[in-house]
Amino acid sequence: MTVRRLPVREFLFLQGPPGPFFFQLAAALRERGHTVRRISLCGGDSHDWPGEGMDYRGTMGQWPMFFDRFVRRHAITDLVLYGDCRPMHQVALRMAQLRGIHIHVFEEGYIRPHWMTLERDGVNGHSPLERDPAAIMALAQRLPPVPQQDPVPADQGRRARESYWHYHHVVTGILRFPFYRTHRQSRIVVEGVGWLLKLARARRREREADATLRRIARRPYFLFPLQLTGDYQIRAHSPFGAMDVAVEYVLESFAQASDPDALLLIKEHPLDSGLRNWKRTIDRATRRLGIADRVFHIDGGDIGLLAESALGMVCVNSTSGTLALEAGLPVVVLGDAVYDVPGVTHQGGLDAFWTAPEMPDRALYSAFKQILHAKCLVHGGVASEAGLETLVRNSVERLLGDDIAVLAQPPIEFAEAEAIRLRA
Repeated sequence: MTVRRLPVREFLFLQGPPGPFFFQLAAALRERGHTVRRISLCGGDSHDWPGEGMDYRGTMGQWPMFFDRFVRRHAITDLVLYGDCRPMHQVALRMAQLRGIHIHVFEEGYIRPHWMTLERDGVNGHSPLERDPAAIMALAQRLPPVPQQDPVPADQGRRARESYWHYHHVVTGILRFPFYRTHRQSRIVVEGVGWLLKLARARRREREADATLRRIARRPYFLFPLQLTGDYQIRAHSPFGAMDVAVEYVLESFAQASDPDALLLIKEHPLDSGLRNWKRTIDRATRRLGIADRVFHIDGGDIGLLAESALGMVCVNSTSGTLALEAGLPVVVLGDAVYDVPGVTHQGGLDAFWTAPEMPDRALYSAFKQILHAKCLVHGGVASEAGLETLVRNSVERLLGDDIAVLAQPPIEFAEAEAIRLRA
């Protein structure tokens, strides 16, 4: 029996989540015998990647050809990045497609916690995942059941520290990367001040949230989790462009079409920096609409427990919607969401949702989860050492999974294989 070596692949890493995940993932790929390269776009990237790499210090206009020359010079076979909507990532992704390069996009997990998304070519609204119910049921029959995995520990303090140091170096690295413009809408320094103020008010926010939840205890409510305005889920994958527009849309529908006895609970995103006073925004709108006694706002609470107790959930496209679906509760999606499948989510519009929500088909959602786990999710997380170790190990297996197909190809002499690789 002849043992064949799998071909060496050339990985190029762009921006990852704040912290050491991409650097550790690259090290694991090198241990498997593959080549890894890195282009840093800002000071935060350099801080998170203490090893060898290249800095890109040019303008946005120069980026497409710089990227193309780089991938040709180094015969890049695989591009790895975090998020597919950042302007420089969008350009890189499209240029990579012209060269037939495999594209691997990481993102926050479609199902949380304990999972991270890893898809080929795109995520969220750009995901190539199947949405047709009949096709989903047929495909799921050929897939293994959803794996039972141990919970992944998470330390949100660690994640906050890694984010702080990443953006600290973005700011202090401006002379080294003079043309870099962050994809975030708000100024990093201003956002940092917002976080300091929010942390200082943490205990008060918890007390206020607890008091609000006691007021609505045992009363029927719909849950509306807010998302981050700067998130591309809102900016690129919804019709609203900003979260305050979505809030206005939901409140007007609730005022016009909901049962007079129903309540609406609006929950702030835990990673909101506090630059916008959501309570003030919501109070003004509800007073104008005459529903101030039926709409409640909290900055805190357990989203999982709140979802389980709700009549249903309204989402723009938050992955929190899967928590309600997991509990068998109806969900309406207002933007583009990978789980917005007929039969799984309410399809009749928001006004009808308040009084006649479509319940999720349990069997269809179960089949959809099988596909998610088989094609899109990797077990692990970035908020703890144990979670990171698990994520790196499982990500390597997923990234190298298509090596299996190479074994079916006929033998190729080394020189010929090298020539093919350089032409890729």
